[in-house]
Amino acid sequence: MATTARRLVKPVLYLTAGTAVTGGLIYWANRPRTIPGSEPAVVPPPGIGAGGQFRPPRFPLVKTRAEQLEDLRRSGHVGRETPGVANSDDSTIYDMLIIGGGATGSGIALDAVTRGLKVALVERDDFGSGTSSKSTKLVHGGVRYLEKAVWELDYNQYKLVKEALRERKYFLDTAPHLSRWLPIMLPIDSWWKAPYYWAGTKMYDLLAGAENIESSYFLSKSKALDAFPMLKQEDLFGALVYYDGAHNDSRMNVSLAMTAALYGATVLNHLEVTGLEKDAQGRLNGARVKDLIPGKNGKSAEQFNVRAKVIVNATGPFTDSIRKMDDPQTAEIVAPSSGVHVVLPGYYSPANMGLIDPSTSDGRVIFFLPWHGNTIAGTTDAATEITANPLPGEKDIEWILSEIRTYLAPSINVRRGDVLAAWSGIRPLVRDPKAKNTESLVRNHLIDVSSSGLVTCAGGKWTTYRQMAEETVDEAIRVFHLRPHPVRNAPRVSGTEMIDDGAVLDGSCQTHQVRLLGAHGYSKTLFINLIQHFGLETDVAKHLIEAYGDRAWTVAALSAPTDQRFPARGMRISPLYPFADGEIRYGVRHEYAQTVVDVLARRTRLAFLNAQACLEALPGVIDLMSEELKWDQERREKEWFDTVEFLRSMGLPESRWWLTREDVEMGRASQFVDEEEYRLYSRHDAPADDLPSDTTTNTSPANNNPNEEKAEKKETQKSPILGKESEANK
Repeated sequence: MATTARRLVKPVLYLTAGTAVTGGLIYWANRPRTIPGSEPAVVPPPGIGAGGQFRPPRFPLVKTRAEQLEDLRRSGHVGRETPGVANSDDSTIYDMLIIGGGATGSGIALDAVTRGLKVALVERDDFGSGTSSKSTKLVHGGVRYLEKAVWELDYNQYKLVKEALRERKYFLDTAPHLSRWLPIMLPIDSWWKAPYYWAGTKMYDLLAGAENIESSYFLSKSKALDAFPMLKQEDLFGALVYYDGAHNDSRMNVSLAMTAALYGATVLNHLEVTGLEKDAQGRLNGARVKDLIPGKNGKSAEQFNVRAKVIVNATGPFTDSIRKMDDPQTAEIVAPSSGVHVVLPGYYSPANMGLIDPSTSDGRVIFFLPWHGNTIAGTTDAATEITANPLPGEKDIEWILSEIRTYLAPSINVRRGDVLAAWSGIRPLVRDPKAKNTESLVRNHLIDVSSSGLVTCAGGKWTTYRQMAEETVDEAIRVFHLRPHPVRNAPRVSGTEMIDDGAVLDGSCQTHQVRLLGAHGYSKTLFINLIQHFGLETDVAKHLIEAYGDRAWTVAALSAPTDQRFPARGMRISPLYPFADGEIRYGVRHEYAQTVVDVLARRTRLAFLNAQACLEALPGVIDLMSEELKWDQERREKEWFDTVEFLRSMGLPESRWWLTREDVEMGRASQFVDEEEYRLYSRHDAPADDLPSDTTTNTSPANNNPNEEKAEKKETQKSPILGKESEANK
């Protein structure tokens, strides 16, 4: 009897354990989760006060650019007589001067200033004007890096993925208005690949751990086609869908810089470093800088010194040029790689589903992602030379289009004319002397301190900008004995007394929980409040909250009345996109926009979405910025030339490079030089007659009378839309 009982107990225990494990896995995969951005706003939207008056939010303001310049000049007026930083107790000397206003530099500025350090940041062009605005727009750990880590047993690749997955969650928490979760489909063409990719995506989920939001899942062929109708049905077995993040890269970059400025950092764009200053012992103690804006206005550009205890080089692809200012004999550490992207119309992809092709014809990976109503496809990866605004090569564009054709349905004609914009971004990869090509380079970062004290942070990627910044500031504090301290009298970033943003700023790194400008009052339903109060169009209101968060209240207030019943406010910059005139005013007044390219490329994203539409919007944008910045005619003409020159790097057709403002205003920007250009760049076929089924004829098909045949031909060209007696048909 006892033997029989033992025989029965074992299977029951196994069954119970198996059921518990299976149930636990099912619960873990389907556990309740809070998706960033879906919860109510930390600060509720403004409402109607006791007296029946609307109470608009009162956000704190950053210093003006002129005030920031004056602060920067003041630091160069002290400590000249004493070598090094002997006069470092003077309050005008900066603890840290950061060169470079991209993602890394702006992230370092925010980290350092929220630790109580005195910080300055200077950028030769604009915040995010280089690589940081020309990314794939993903916030991701890197599925392909995980695959390499497994197959090559590469611990560094594994660390990179693990770090990036953690940072991905911080990214979405601190700027929910600028980032979102995006499902990405991985098509499978053979049944035996399904277990391989399933295991890979599940490992990706497990590696993310608590930072993961949604679990990957398998789709049958029919479900995959339902989710992504543009896919080719032939050889499609099914698909796996995993989740990563997507973001608005340049808006994120500008928000980082402006948040740092609000916390007290001196932040300036269009300020070039022309040299580095050293003391008698050869240690760096400052830099010479030049404001480039007076030169654009036909005035002489003044150079002045900036004094700082620590100089940080965060210039991305231009890292080696600053290192050579410090030491002309230094070895180069950056291997620049070009990544070309193209932008296609939105009908190439679903609005909320991306796609990855992990095995292109030459082994590279292509992403296919929805972005601002259009579709981004890319990227290439090839060694390149470093230039400010590299042109996308026609060969690279055609390669991307040819790869797209292989996984889209044959009925979809992928045409060169569908390319609305194209750009080339230069990735500052860390050089590995053992690598045979740039594709095998790890997108990791390094931090180096030269013998004279230049701190360099190079490499990395957008997703890990915060971690890179934290490590850089940690190293500067350790090497140069800086003294961080709690931030007192922190600004009320939310515009209310409800949130004390300085409560957590104890002198240690807290950027994983420092919300950026716009995050506090953001919710996915905020656009409804904007529509009801300002009378904005729905797509404009949605765009504003996704680009500015709660600062959309200010942008909407700066938008001009339309003198219509509805919409009541918000004049569009381009009729094709939801960018409003208030964004230009806001960019100039609150985000240091100084040129038309600053607005069209980084404050709005029109240049990246549609180069032709950007050219057509150019006259109106120049006029509006002229009102704000008091430009004379010479400056307006320079802005036209500079912007068209920039649009060349955004894929503007060559025949448009020489158009004047008068040409554009007369509509010549939409005309084609010849049939070949029409074939290459037109988004549609040549205008054709109505289809025969849409016309009405009064003659018999058997009629052989030549005169009546002419009458029949004339009759078939009439518009079927209008009545027979309409004047348009006579």
